[in-house]
Amino acid sequence: MPTELSGSPRWLRRFVNVAPDEVAALLASFAMFFALLSAYYVIRPVRDEIGVALGKDSLHQLFTIVFFVMLALVPLFGFVAARFPRRYVLPAIYAFFVANLVAFWLALKAAPENHAALGTFFVWGSVFNLFVVSLFWSLMSELWSHDAAKRLYGFISAGGTAGALAGPLITQGLVRIFAPVDLMLVSAVLLLAAMIASLLLRRIKPPEATGGETEPAGGGILDGAIKVFTTPMFARIALFIFIANVIGTFFYLEQARLVATSISSNADRVLFFSGRDLVVSIVTFLIEVFGTARILKRFGVTAALLALPVTGAIGVLMLSFDAALGIVAAVMVAERIVAFALANPAIKLIYTLASPDEKYKVQNFIDTVVFRGGDAASGWLYALLGGGLGFAGGAMGAVAVPAAAAWLWIAQRLGADHKRRASEIVTRA
Repeated sequence: MPTELSGSPRWLRRFVNVAPDEVAALLASFAMFFALLSAYYVIRPVRDEIGVALGKDSLHQLFTIVFFVMLALVPLFGFVAARFPRRYVLPAIYAFFVANLVAFWLALKAAPENHAALGTFFVWGSVFNLFVVSLFWSLMSELWSHDAAKRLYGFISAGGTAGALAGPLITQGLVRIFAPVDLMLVSAVLLLAAMIASLLLRRIKPPEATGGETEPAGGGILDGAIKVFTTPMFARIALFIFIANVIGTFFYLEQARLVATSISSNADRVLFFSGRDLVVSIVTFLIEVFGTARILKRFGVTAALLALPVTGAIGVLMLSFDAALGIVAAVMVAERIVAFALANPAIKLIYTLASPDEKYKVQNFIDTVVFRGGDAASGWLYALLGGGLGFAGGAMGAVAVPAAAAWLWIAQRLGADHKRRASEIVTRA
């Protein structure tokens, strides 16, 4: 851990405990995550509005399609990661998604009411955001050591949150002037900027970064999935994220149902979703800059992980009694703030203890297939348990309460896994 920081910019030292030789890489990481999440949050309200327009009956089917698309992409990503140098994997995939955005813009400009194109974009958007963010954190866990991550991940996460803040502001400003579909071009430019930042970051990587980025990850194309099912720590990360998404998607589907019945205008729906994202981003940014590193240092990974299931459990109980739109939106805001500011940095900190191939393959499998598997499972449960009646009127609470209890137990066990593996690494060193 750095003890002499006098060479670091004074303004930066007010926010983060960074060594002089880490400053350039830290700022590049911040800028990359800013551009990346700006790109996603510019089009996120458009995707959410498409979901509402297609109807709640279509949403759980779309989430199932997303899950199977993710499942199909795992061996493809495993093939790429196993055979191509790691420094080429992220830029190539980002460039592919930039081309996708331009193609969707052309298709929807020509046929704005094409339901097949709209549904495809919803599925694509749900795949896109997970892949690009997962690859970003794989790069971070490759470049930053465990000790550096504990100090700096909060600040790096704040870069993403600042992007998540800028995205809705851009959307709210431009949607009054341009058609929502035109925001896809804005997103493409921002994603291209994130790709350029990743190339710069490879050149000015942190002093403790491991080498070998010119080497492929190696192994088989299904290594990530196999290690999740055979390694207890990774299995618990997968369960933690799966349950988080089961409960989070219950909230999302309930919100979609209420927005569809309460807000009739497409533009007003986009403004509602972007306004909600704006609140989440402001509060999350403040916590990440001023609180995340301090919380991880003082209370540890376990406390940061437990904060999310506690928030989810409280939200489930509230919605079981009254699921008005204002309450659902408040629960989703609180849950996302805790996830982004505390639980996600804690999970990413755990990944810094993994091997190079695990940082890419395991993390990508969990962040994509497991994540969207929770969406798909929640969508079908919501439909089977009476989604038309709403959260309070249906049986969702009866399922979500025990799920939240299991979530709490897994968070505690996962925190213990991290503590044990970290101590083992220190002992070997």
